[in-house]
Amino acid sequence: MYSIKQVTEMLGIPAVTLRAWENRYHAVEPMRTDSGYRMYSEQNVEDLRWLKEQIDSHHMSISHAVRLLQSHKEEQSKADAILAEPIPQGGTEDALRKMEDQIYQSLYQFQGERANALIDFGFTMYGYDAMFYRVLVPILIRVGDAWENGRASVAQEHFMTQLISQRFYQFFHLFPIYPHLPKVLALCPQGEHHQVGLLLFSLFLRKNGAEVLYLGANTPTDGVIPILEDQKIDLVCVSVTNEDMAKAADDMITTIISHAPEMQFVLGGQGYEKLEAPKYPQWIMTGSAHSWQDWFTLTYMSRSHPADLYYRK
Repeated sequence: MYSIKQVTEMLGIPAVTLRAWENRYHAVEPMRTDSGYRMYSEQNVEDLRWLKEQIDSHHMSISHAVRLLQSHKEEQSKADAILAEPIPQGGTEDALRKMEDQIYQSLYQFQGERANALIDFGFTMYGYDAMFYRVLVPILIRVGDAWENGRASVAQEHFMTQLISQRFYQFFHLFPIYPHLPKVLALCPQGEHHQVGLLLFSLFLRKNGAEVLYLGANTPTDGVIPILEDQKIDLVCVSVTNEDMAKAADDMITTIISHAPEMQFVLGGQGYEKLEAPKYPQWIMTGSAHSWQDWFTLTYMSRSHPADLYYRK
């Protein structure tokens, strides 16, 4: 336990500020001695250190920092409760949702080994499609929402997204490649950091036998051009999440076409779905994931020339 003087010396926070944070914002609740003196626990000190870091390094107001700290603590309490539950054994919707919660909370607490063990168990119990589309994809969406709403730190978002993405990449090498199918390049343009849709579509193509070079999020245009010729790319898949990024992607596509006029594209994501006057409407992929197989059968399986392989509305 630490006195207010000791905490002031450790953290460089004036005593008057500590009292104000406690009284106005309920930042921490130190214990009181019989004489009424404040005594701070190790957890109190860590919480105060974290709050100071948000204010000094991220220029947050104390009220915002306290709300964020309380949100983290609520998530931590949920995680402790969920992780204490047994691993689900059934194949029901409830079991899959519980599996999703357990993996998410393991990742939230940086428990990578536990998360991977749960994922391995899930693949054994529920199979490939159920785990990817009903467990791992919802987790990636939750991670993005938590980061955007301030419930997850940048470090947590990176850790969680990277681990799930690695599990996606592992499956790229399990499916056979059919050489008669076009070679695909998959990417998000520079500035686009959300790649869930691109991952799913790339995995779908690999499952159907297409070779996919996956570049992922935030890919600069000047790094794409040399790959197109060197790797003999036939089809470029692009995913964006908002209209501004769709316009950036269109600029990239225009540049690619100037170097490779015969290149074909698949354009997807909410950015293109919301665009009122798209520049390249003939390549926009609309509809749900369920419609992908119909598109694949029509374009890849019923046509013989790679230059014809693109989606038309």
